[in-house]
Amino acid sequence: MRVLSDIGGRAAALVDRAAAGWLSRTGSGEAVAERELAILRRLVFLSSAALIAAPFGLSFVTSPAVALPAGVATVCAAFLFSAVGSIALARQSAAVSAVAAAPAEDFFLENSAGLVLFLDPQGNVTTAGGRDCREFLAWMRDPKGRGFIEQVHVSDRIFVLQALDRLRQGEECASVDLRLDRPCVSLDLRQFAHLRMDMTARRDEDGELLAVVAQLRDVSVEQQLRMEAQSRAADAESANDAKSRFLAAVSHELRTPLNAILGFSDILLGEYFGKFDNERQREYVTLVRESGAHLLSVVNTMLDMSKIEAGRYELLLEPFDVGASVRSCEAMLALQAKGKGVTLTSRIQRGLDEVVADQRAIQQILINLVGNAVKFTDAGGAVTVDAAVRDGILQISVSDTGIGIPADRLESLGQPFMQVQNDYTRHYEGTGLGLSLVKGLVALHGGHFAIASVPGEGTIITISIAADGSGAGAAHAEKDGAVDFPPRLKIAATNVAGLEEGLFDGRAQAKIA
Repeated sequence: MRVLSDIGGRAAALVDRAAAGWLSRTGSGEAVAERELAILRRLVFLSSAALIAAPFGLSFVTSPAVALPAGVATVCAAFLFSAVGSIALARQSAAVSAVAAAPAEDFFLENSAGLVLFLDPQGNVTTAGGRDCREFLAWMRDPKGRGFIEQVHVSDRIFVLQALDRLRQGEECASVDLRLDRPCVSLDLRQFAHLRMDMTARRDEDGELLAVVAQLRDVSVEQQLRMEAQSRAADAESANDAKSRFLAAVSHELRTPLNAILGFSDILLGEYFGKFDNERQREYVTLVRESGAHLLSVVNTMLDMSKIEAGRYELLLEPFDVGASVRSCEAMLALQAKGKGVTLTSRIQRGLDEVVADQRAIQQILINLVGNAVKFTDAGGAVTVDAAVRDGILQISVSDTGIGIPADRLESLGQPFMQVQNDYTRHYEGTGLGLSLVKGLVALHGGHFAIASVPGEGTIITISIAADGSGAGAAHAEKDGAVDFPPRLKIAATNVAGLEEGLFDGRAQAKIA
């Protein structure tokens, strides 16, 4: 056994020396020669067995004198053909693998957008490339070594180091916005270049960080647009605050002379210092009193709008009889409705309990809604106020048989100074503030505002607020004291009219009188 092993070992060594000598003359590399030597070793051992089997097999079909040389020639030819073919295929596959693997990194470096940097785990640049590499390096210092981190703005270096630390701790990618010092070599003379650096980790089989691939892109244009947007937003906010302060200042300045006008008008109408010589004098004083009262109402509305818009309108929540507020509003506007030939009625739920809300705000909501309904309803029409509490929700609905509102105007209705249509504004006076104020007050209570209308048939407006006052607290917590003003149109799920925005349920619901 030992003798046979020695013979086999010596034969293998002889084959290896002969094969190595032949392969060395073909110019193959060391790594390739090892694979080719293994191929030749297998073929030699297979051919050795075939040198015995082939002549023996041919001896059955021909004479031994012919079988022996023919078998040996066949095996030698097969060995040479197999050796050449196997080695050629091995070398071709190795060449393809080398071509596919070697240039992949170079291709990435040459064709990736922006500036591509290869960093070691400590953040030092080892390789720089990228499609825009020349443009970046035209104004940057050589980023290799510590040059790159030294060019980063001092305030942004910590973000780069934190991103590298996250990659070392196991994250696969990180992104950071940074600024690089930029010499004044461009027309825009920008001091800093705003870049976004996307970093990807390269790890070994054990998950250890080997390198970081960082791709930098210039986002200076995006940063400039963002700063312009912020500046415009700040300007708009400043203009809005200035407008609110202006409205408040003007309103306060107007109230002082208005109080004098109203007070002296009342004195003149009371004839405390003598009677009027004729009725025209009384008529003129009455017009002055009515005009002053109307102007005071507009001023008060503007003040309330300014408070709501600034988030400074404070609600005074207290229990009160909402039915009494509805009847008071009906009594206040009954004369105006009668003068226009409009029937004004109210329907209050039987046994309606007290609700918790700001009574002044609810009264103002009712006056504005009913006043608008009477104003936009022609003679012979009807206006109805419904009040009910269902499932803890106070629902107040004001319906009329007036001119109605086109569907395409419902979305914009309720914006400050927004009126229904220009042709209506020539026939119906008003500033367009009433409905906007109503929506703001409803939003302060955390309620919902719904409107449905059909031109020529009428309009139904429904507000829904929590009867226990809990909605006002929720709205205050959500908005931190301010409300979305003017609030967006919200459709409340209400059982009073079952409305959808701009739609009736098939009946002329406003025609109830």
